[in-house]
Amino acid sequence: MKHNLNLGFQTFYASKGESNSPLIPEIVRTGKKLKESGIVTDAVISLKYGRHVLVNAENIDIGKIKREDLLEIVDFDPVKRVLLVMGLKESDIDAPTHWMIHHARNEINAVVQINDNSWAEKLEKKLPTTKEQPRGTFEFTKEVLKALRSSKKIVIKNRGVLFVGSNMKEVEDLVLETHGE
Repeated sequence: MKHNLNLGFQTFYASKGESNSPLIPEIVRTGKKLKESGIVTDAVISLKYGRHVLVNAENIDIGKIKREDLLEIVDFDPVKRVLLVMGLKESDIDAPTHWMIHHARNEINAVVQINDNSWAEKLEKKLPTTKEQPRGTFEFTKEVLKALRSSKKIVIKNRGVLFVGSNMKEVEDLVLETHGE
């Protein structure tokens, strides 16, 4: 058990083993592609897997993701602020937000969050932008979901840019297209 009380949620481990999700190669490929493109150094990538969400752990090299760098979110209770995961590493502060995005909108199966404030500042006038809220809080998640109502790509104020889509290819294309603007 890990207490992330300063983050506004607690993480409990259903299993301290590696995920066996068949989507692991897709996240590994996407991380490598985004790193090689020169766009991304710090990102959170997630894919919906049935009711579960596969997401990278905190503080990993996105271009060198391995099976042990991924967590499978089994459940999240937004009222109790409890995250239930399978995996070996610590959850990223944005993992609950990714879980909520995937479960609030059925058509969203892939999310890429690029944590690059300079890119976010360049896009603030072009894309829907959240109000600044502390990461890892319900208020932060509400701001993200509200901004996603009108676009598949949004700016997270003072943090980065978030992209969503029905599959990882669609999201990768959005990232590359937006970077070229």
